[in-house]
Amino acid sequence: MTESQAADHHQDQTFVNGSILTMDGPVPSYAEAVTICGGKIVFVGAAADARERFPRAELRDLEGAAMLPGFIDAHSHLSFAFELAGQVNVGAPPVGPCQDIPSIIATLESFRSARNVPEGDWIIGYGYDQETLTERRHITKDDLDAQFPHHRVMLVHVSSHGAVLNSAALAWAGIDATTPTPDGGIISRVPGSQEPAGLLMETAYIHLVANRMPRPAEAQRLQLLDGAQQMYASNGYTHAQDGFASVADLEFYQTAAEAGLLYLDVAALGSFLEAGQWVGNPRYPLNGYSSRGESGGFKIAGMKILHDGSPQGRTAYMREPYLQGGPDGQSPWRGESTVPFEQLAAVVRQGIDAGVQVFTHANGDAAIDDVIRALDLTGVTSVDDRRTVVIHSQFQRPEHLGDYVRLGISPSYFTNHSYFWGDVHIANVGYERASFISPLKSALKHGLTVSNHTDFPVTGLNPFFVLWSAMSRTTRSGVILGAEERIDAYAALGAMTTGAAYQMFEERRKGRIAEGLLADFVIVSADPLHVDRDKITELTVLETIKEGVTVFKAPGGSKN
Repeated sequence: MTESQAADHHQDQTFVNGSILTMDGPVPSYAEAVTICGGKIVFVGAAADARERFPRAELRDLEGAAMLPGFIDAHSHLSFAFELAGQVNVGAPPVGPCQDIPSIIATLESFRSARNVPEGDWIIGYGYDQETLTERRHITKDDLDAQFPHHRVMLVHVSSHGAVLNSAALAWAGIDATTPTPDGGIISRVPGSQEPAGLLMETAYIHLVANRMPRPAEAQRLQLLDGAQQMYASNGYTHAQDGFASVADLEFYQTAAEAGLLYLDVAALGSFLEAGQWVGNPRYPLNGYSSRGESGGFKIAGMKILHDGSPQGRTAYMREPYLQGGPDGQSPWRGESTVPFEQLAAVVRQGIDAGVQVFTHANGDAAIDDVIRALDLTGVTSVDDRRTVVIHSQFQRPEHLGDYVRLGISPSYFTNHSYFWGDVHIANVGYERASFISPLKSALKHGLTVSNHTDFPVTGLNPFFVLWSAMSRTTRSGVILGAEERIDAYAALGAMTTGAAYQMFEERRKGRIAEGLLADFVIVSADPLHVDRDKITELTVLETIKEGVTVFKAPGGSKN
């Protein structure tokens, strides 16, 4: 925040002359005026009544813009924002510049030259997606070695579930022909040999590489924290998630909160791999926000369990084989679970018994089967209101929806997939199965409370693209991927406000414009409910307000 923004802390204000969409109820409702005091909403109603009751409140003229509850990030990885500052985008249009292997090599070389990266150091690209390359194959270590024989090069897969490494990076990781492939992982091999070809996926990437990579020091991360928060605030988010946080990450956020450096709400999901260190440990309290700042804070929201991979990477765990086989030519190939079912069941029970909210990554229908079975073994049902969240829930089967209702599971969907990888999913599993991906409309018909997310950095934080993808379900090639699962703008907004708040047990704190809730708002260039579906991505965030404090304001945004 700038000094001028900080001066706005907790002023009493009345917002008028705009399209104030409250999101308070099953159908759209609007208010003429909203008054805030002390960081909370104290009045929602007629403008004349607001002026009479709060004559000293500063009048904020919205100038016809729309005001909504602040967007709630249902699932992303805030900590990746610190990493991206030292990496280069090798994604495909519209999010990156690379469409073939030579353009990736050229982008890496431009980054090496601009940063003057010395030999022996790392060059890391993010957003790598083999499905968008004209060669229609994975890059190999040989492709990278030809240009970078003396640097450690890694291309992080767009799913964040794998990477391609060159020879120097593989040597650093100690991966060679004698390295066994870990359970739940993939080490691509040079045909006819055991020599690694460069691609690592799932546990092979997580345990052998990702968990060992050097991280920015705490002091550097603290310096990058404002920029990371601005990535979210500039997109209208007043609540950000770190969706798979290590113990070191938990301690970092606690340090930042105690120093008053968090002006957004940050909710972290502690890693199940380190659950023994933080679950039940009073050093890591659950649920309540901690902060010394004027607004914002930090809480540990629950435990994140990783149970399968990514459908676009063909590592999601499916009931039926992929039509194109596995990422390293395996056939038949259904993907694999990240951990054996017995381990999944044990850690789910650990969370339930400890009173920790459970969030499980499950993309494939077989992975979802396992989560349902594991939760059934605990005896928990919807009556217990534990709000277990299945993150992504992409390749659900229709029969899963009844199980979700019975067990009180709330799905966090990922409709951006329908655009970025919809065509890939059709090729991998066929149109019929692909068309039921992220079935928001069916879930809502079953009475489920749902959210929708970006999984940043897998896709960008743009909330209007999320809205569009939920309303349109159109692939890159223009195919409508399940027209019957399209939802309207109000339902799509609910998945980013009221639904996301419910999943975090925060529906009495945020997600609506209602008296007593936090004064968390996003001011948007136009009302999404009155914009043509194909124009909704043209909306812009003018201002983001967290507990009455302006934390982002676009140049030329709404007046004070």
